[in-house]
Amino acid sequence: MKQYIDLSHTIEDGLVTYKGLPAPIICDYLSREESRKHYAQGTEFQIGKIEMVSNTGTYVDVPFHRYSDGKDLNETAIDKLAGLDGVLFQMNHSQQAIDETVFYNFDLKGKAILISTGWDRYWNTEQYYERHPYLTENAAKYLVEQQAAVVGIDSVNIDDTSGNTRPVHTELLGNEILIVEHLCNLNKLLDKQFLFYAVPPKIKGIGTFPVRAFAEVVS
Repeated sequence: MKQYIDLSHTIEDGLVTYKGLPAPIICDYLSREESRKHYAQGTEFQIGKIEMVSNTGTYVDVPFHRYSDGKDLNETAIDKLAGLDGVLFQMNHSQQAIDETVFYNFDLKGKAILISTGWDRYWNTEQYYERHPYLTENAAKYLVEQQAAVVGIDSVNIDDTSGNTRPVHTELLGNEILIVEHLCNLNKLLDKQFLFYAVPPKIKGIGTFPVRAFAEVVS
């Protein structure tokens, strides 16, 4: 039997993903009660309505998020985010700035690089936004050199948010290396070989959107 490990947070009404951005509003567009007026007795449906920013829950960033001429979700091929060989890097919980030395001596070409910091334990708390783990600019440059396909982290941002520059987004997305932020449960992948999936909807003019990220355990 195949084993799948869910790496996504649940999106729910009122959930704040990134401090300063609005929480999603999730409600009925057509409630079951209202639908009974339109269908035969015993038949009812619910049609939901969601109002949210694209940076909600566990999401993927594609080049258009950072670059006006970059590929958007519609232009991003499925094989960029589906069935990728994954490599997990387990960080010390006290390590905030993650540099390139972590990735030395590993084959990263074409792979999904997942960085497990344990920061997801603070999800939906104030601590989640403060002094979070992130990659350094040199780490991003090394991942570009090694031709990684996707880089994911279980933190609020793959960049240092204490300033107003975002060199990791700039380097990775500028080289069409996709980013997945707000992952969770990465510790469940320790000592496992796995394939990584994080496919968003096919939408024009958007560079970020929630995904159902998961791993298929191979062995």
